[in-house]
Amino acid sequence: MKGKLAFVVGAGVGYVIGTRAGRAQFEKIKGWASDAWNDPRVQSTVDDLESKAAGFAKEQGAALKDKAVDAVKGAVSRTSDEDTEATGATRSTPPAGTTPTTPVTPPGA
Repeated sequence: MKGKLAFVVGAGVGYVIGTRAGRAQFEKIKGWASDAWNDPRVQSTVDDLESKAAGFAKEQGAALKDKAVDAVKGAVSRTSDEDTEATGATRSTPPAGTTPTTPVTPPGA
């Protein structure tokens, strides 16, 4: 289905850009789009949505960060548990990017 849609869109773009009649139609569509974008009502809506998005990001940013951190910690711990189960070994060093809770003594020290 995506392939058919891409073909139809490509054919339409080719027609619009490739023919004189298509070029005239393209310029007409471009003018309509520009007029619509520069309409004060549209710009007012855009400004409202931008301020709402910024407010949402400020309100929910910390919560989203915490959820992302928890998800990563859960994935890392599951991976560590799977590694331990698969090899039967215990980890002697902490995973990369973490701080060991107990000092690790290097061999031969």
